[in-house]
Amino acid sequence: MAAHSSLTMVGRDTELAEAIAVLDDAVSAAEAGTTRRAVLLSGDAGVGKTRLLRTLRDHALDAGWQVLAGHCLDFGDSALPYLPFSEVLGRLGTSHPDLVEAVAAVHPALARLQPGRRTRVVGDDTSDEHSRGSDRGDTLVAVHALLEAAATEAPVLLVVEDLHWADQSTRDMLGFLFTRAFARPVAIVASYRSDDLHRRHPLRRQVAEWTRLPQVGRLALGPLPAEAVRALVHELAPAGLDERSVSRIVERAEGNAFFVEELVASGSCADGDVPGDLADLLLVRLDRLSEGARQVARVASVAGRRVAHDLLAATAGIPADELDAGIRQAVEMNVLEVGGHLYAFRHALLGEAIYDDLLPGERARLHARYADALSTGAARGTSAELALHARRANDLDRAVTASIEAGDEAMAVGGPDEAADHYQQALELLEDPARVERLGVDHARLVVRAADALITGGNAVRAGQLVTARLGQLPPGAPEADRSRLLNTQAEVLSMTETELDPVEVSARALALAPEGESPLRAKVLANHARILGAYRPDEQDEAEAFATEALALAERLAMPELASDIVTTLSGLRVKTAAGSEQDALRGALESAVNSAVRAGAFQAEIRGRWLLGRSYQDSGDWEQAARWFRSAMAQGEQAGLVWAPFSIEARWQLTRISYLLGDWDDVVALVDSVDSMSGPPIPRGILEPARLAVLAARGEDVLDRLLALRGLWEDEGGVAVYSAGAEIEVHGSRGDAAAAISVYDDVVEVLGRIWGDYFGGRIRLAALALVAIARSMSRASVAERRALVAHADRLLADGDAVLAAIRERGGPWGPEGRMWSDRLVAEHHRVHWLGGAGGEESRRDELLAAWETALDSTVKVGDVPELLRVRAAYSQILRLTGDPVRAREEADQARALADRLRAPLLVADLHAESGSARGAGATTTHTGGAALTAREVEILALVAEGRSNGEIGKQLFISTKTVSVHVSNILGKLGAAGRTEAAAIARRDGLLP
Repeated sequence: MAAHSSLTMVGRDTELAEAIAVLDDAVSAAEAGTTRRAVLLSGDAGVGKTRLLRTLRDHALDAGWQVLAGHCLDFGDSALPYLPFSEVLGRLGTSHPDLVEAVAAVHPALARLQPGRRTRVVGDDTSDEHSRGSDRGDTLVAVHALLEAAATEAPVLLVVEDLHWADQSTRDMLGFLFTRAFARPVAIVASYRSDDLHRRHPLRRQVAEWTRLPQVGRLALGPLPAEAVRALVHELAPAGLDERSVSRIVERAEGNAFFVEELVASGSCADGDVPGDLADLLLVRLDRLSEGARQVARVASVAGRRVAHDLLAATAGIPADELDAGIRQAVEMNVLEVGGHLYAFRHALLGEAIYDDLLPGERARLHARYADALSTGAARGTSAELALHARRANDLDRAVTASIEAGDEAMAVGGPDEAADHYQQALELLEDPARVERLGVDHARLVVRAADALITGGNAVRAGQLVTARLGQLPPGAPEADRSRLLNTQAEVLSMTETELDPVEVSARALALAPEGESPLRAKVLANHARILGAYRPDEQDEAEAFATEALALAERLAMPELASDIVTTLSGLRVKTAAGSEQDALRGALESAVNSAVRAGAFQAEIRGRWLLGRSYQDSGDWEQAARWFRSAMAQGEQAGLVWAPFSIEARWQLTRISYLLGDWDDVVALVDSVDSMSGPPIPRGILEPARLAVLAARGEDVLDRLLALRGLWEDEGGVAVYSAGAEIEVHGSRGDAAAAISVYDDVVEVLGRIWGDYFGGRIRLAALALVAIARSMSRASVAERRALVAHADRLLADGDAVLAAIRERGGPWGPEGRMWSDRLVAEHHRVHWLGGAGGEESRRDELLAAWETALDSTVKVGDVPELLRVRAAYSQILRLTGDPVRAREEADQARALADRLRAPLLVADLHAESGSARGAGATTTHTGGAALTAREVEILALVAEGRSNGEIGKQLFISTKTVSVHVSNILGKLGAAGRTEAAAIARRDGLLP
């Protein structure tokens, strides 16, 4: 029986129609900027994804579309950034060289992805100036522009296959293309094996996040139904098979199209000798080849899914005529396919089965041949490929140098995640001191490179672990420059993460060990020390400015323009931080000039940090509009550079979510967080964004407690996650009236942050105020003993806040409008708890209570914090109602409800809805007594009467005498015209006077 595969598609009409619809949607999207224009195609290995894609390709070509295909390859730990897009660029370079040249002229970053430019880029071990991948954004924009330009010729269908093998940069590129509109028709289809997506697979989360985008659909291929399998069998074997054989294939194939082909090709369908395993079945096809063809297939399997002709020829170890004959037979027998100068296995599973069948010694020898061919130049290839083959050949010295080269290459094209992986693989192999000495690798520089790549990718914690480990391994006699370089990087990492180490002390040690004189390392250490000193020691700003000035002079003498721009940004930021009033406005202008200078110098880090500093300056003074403007520009710069998770890029997004939350732009909060959900990122950067979104969702009625609890794992590593996620936790418990849980959260987070930041951190006042809110909300349901305990907790929380405020004043630290708002709120909430708890004389506390809430309301209005203004007005309404001012209570309640409507957060005024009846009753004129109204206290007592409480029980709960209760009850009966307590309760319920 001839070995062949189906040229037509069977049983996938519905799925094909859905995929074709994406092409139509892409045209609509180009015209209207809406509708779906991308689809993620998933299915188990062999289920028919490639066949569907080929049919879609044929349909697109018939409809006048261009089809650009790129493939992800299984490089294991040696990922090559943007590999499928290099393939696409290579195809366009061949078919449309003028178009590629025109785009590259405008977007030079495109040239770095050309296949011929990605071979064996060797890094400079002597340089201290390593790119942090700031060109990544140029690469993303360049590919987008390339597809846009190609679509001027004809609509473009971009196909990316085998996404389960994609590197992080390729996934980021797809996320970028999914979320950026095209002015012309561009459709994207990306396929992946669903059975390869284990729980921790990096693609798993991204697929879930991508499919939340309205422009991205998902198409899952399931097993073929039995009738489709029968149709496929008859198409593969036109001469026909007996029914027993067909039934056996239907049973064994389980709807897998590739398995059907192999079963038909095996020629033993009905008898019992069909291999029980798919891999064994695939090897039946190999057994039918000549020895030369089998050797070709075995050698090719070591390269992966695809191999170039020159590389196969250099490693096969057989004469050219035998090689050609073997390749021809492998193609004729449907083992290999030809595409340009490349050979590819007909299906990845076939190549994997052949590779797995090799003996360990065979594999190692063949990998060694590949490594020799690549390193000697006998065949072209990448450093990543060389590193892979060298490792698998156990040629570890060569693997080290190739991994370093691969890391440099990844950074050159803006792939910090892949670069970090390559550098770390090299560092693992360099744990052998003899290898370090033999290769002459500068270990300290390599650690710094790895740390820089990790920081750029948003993984500062891992960078810190790497540097700290290397510092601990340095021998006593290590060069001072090495120790200085490592300490300098450690200080930088410490300034981004939570730790008990003092970044200022570490950077000072780095400076003490830095080389004297005209040293680039000294210039960098000076600059870093000035920045860290200014950030952590407010009382040493003059010293920080002196270090920055010295660093600037040195950087200018050494012609280090990017570092010089960064230092100018530091100097401008220091001066703005210590200024006030009109002087601050002038210095902000100087900082803006520094940002513009950084733009001209191409100093990305200096530019984005300057924008962030301007945002922080306006934020500290409560100018939310200007702060949001600068944070948004910093965030946009990070996005444009493709560095969403890098320092100051992610911080800008974080601060912008906080401002948007405060201003009540809650849809923007959700969008700001959701927009980066299409990109996988390190846990901590994601964690600092999440609390704001969860707080919004909770206020809108969603149960988010489990997600907040999951963030607790990040508290130790990032205080920002702790303080804001704990605040949201406290609010959730408060909304449920669970004061004990809220107080427990407060105690937990204070214990953690006390170790990280010290006991007197400013955010503690906010947390204490939120805990007091939770206590106040639970007072009405508490027993007498519980109320006493809650009042005691309230006293403790107020004392905590007072201690923090005293410490801040003693340090002379800034305490801006937002801080004053929370201080005032703390006092007001404390008064509310005491009033509701009945502690002390009511009349003597009434004026203090109202004054405290007037102050809290005033300071909240000044800050413009919309959700807190809502909460303050709602609480103040309750206070006014209870103190006998129903008219003002209704006014505050109405304003609170209006804000809740604006935020679409009805839960924030749930208490008002519950108390609306009593509030109306307190201000209403009854018809039973000629117009007398119930007071707030009478409404409260009437509610307890309706519950069946005796006068004695009511007195204990409200901390008043039984005689006073009796007087109130008599007044209530008279005003309602009731003959007794039962009738009074019935009238109250009828007229809606009770909560």
